[in-house]
Amino acid sequence: MLSFSLGLFSFAQKNYKPKASLNHTAIFVMDLKKSGDFYQQIIGLDTIAEPFHDGKHIWLRTGEHTMLHIIQGADAKKEYYKNQHTCFSVRDITVFAETLKKSNIIFEDVNGNKNVFSKRTDGVHQLWLQDPDGYWIEVNDDKY
Repeated sequence: MLSFSLGLFSFAQKNYKPKASLNHTAIFVMDLKKSGDFYQQIIGLDTIAEPFHDGKHIWLRTGEHTMLHIIQGADAKKEYYKNQHTCFSVRDITVFAETLKKSNIIFEDVNGNKNVFSKRTDGVHQLWLQDPDGYWIEVNDDKY
């Protein structure tokens, strides 16, 4: 019986195909409050309980089962590539763009033109902006 169980276990391992789902993204920031305020007030994310309670972490809900973890401790702002970004969807890109303008936050289209948004070939409108530490964010009106 034991050899049968081991054989079955071996068979199961060979045929196992992992299925993963995104749990969270973490960003390392210089000013925790400034970044937390940006993601809550501009992007519109809600805080959730974080287990550390050390004043160096903020956890924000990004979806039903996904989070953004903001971690204090970066010593300098870095330069990031636009193609390495996090994307959020909003119901109305025009309203979102107006909110950015009222907050004096510069955004751009896919080609880097300031304060305008792009239209993808599939009809989705999108814009890009950077958070306080320079991380790139895409915002689009893709239907969710």
